[in-house]
Amino acid sequence: MVRWLPLESNPAVMNKFLGGLGVPESWTIHDVYGLDEEMLGMVPQPVGAVILLYPFSDTQEDFKKKQEEEQETEGAEVPENVYFMKQFVGNACGTVALIHAIANNRDKIQLTDGALKEFLEKTESMSPEEKGHALEADNGISKAHEESAQEGQTEAPDREAQVNEHFVAFVHVDGKLFEFDGRRKFPINHGSSSADSILGDAAKVCRQYMDRQPEESRFAVVALACSE
Repeated sequence: MVRWLPLESNPAVMNKFLGGLGVPESWTIHDVYGLDEEMLGMVPQPVGAVILLYPFSDTQEDFKKKQEEEQETEGAEVPENVYFMKQFVGNACGTVALIHAIANNRDKIQLTDGALKEFLEKTESMSPEEKGHALEADNGISKAHEESAQEGQTEAPDREAQVNEHFVAFVHVDGKLFEFDGRRKFPINHGSSSADSILGDAAKVCRQYMDRQPEESRFAVVALACSE
């Protein structure tokens, strides 16, 4: 398996990474310091996506597998207007979450020419599996990821090290809140949402993650927002 250095949940690192890929400066990553109304009110609007970093645990994995099975039984699949990719690169979950966040907001975010625009255009009609394998072979994105992963506040762990945290992205598409996790078969549908309510809707799901591991503190939430 190809392995990258893990990306830190750090807005400065993520913004440099996204800027280098062609994301305009008006759309940037911001820390979400709390999930109550007052803290959410500090996040710039509009919000395009919310990204959660959570620690792996049997409790989370068991819940997520059950949730996926239930939605599969109900006929869940990848909706037509949704960009979804599988993750086959080790430690690339941060980049996969950011790609999901940007790719599903292209009606609002005008990408300039660069590695990400090229990648999304090239993979648009591919299956989730083919998209994931295309990322393995994409030099432009992997180079930008590697450079960003070495810029965090903490020393980057060895690429072969076991990383026990995982990124997922929440994006509103066509009136629904979807959770994007490259290790799943399809995006998880969390029900009705809107461009105005995505931050609060995603915060509720993030809170459920935290409630499943009340003894854990290794959670981090950031939002992709337009700060113009």
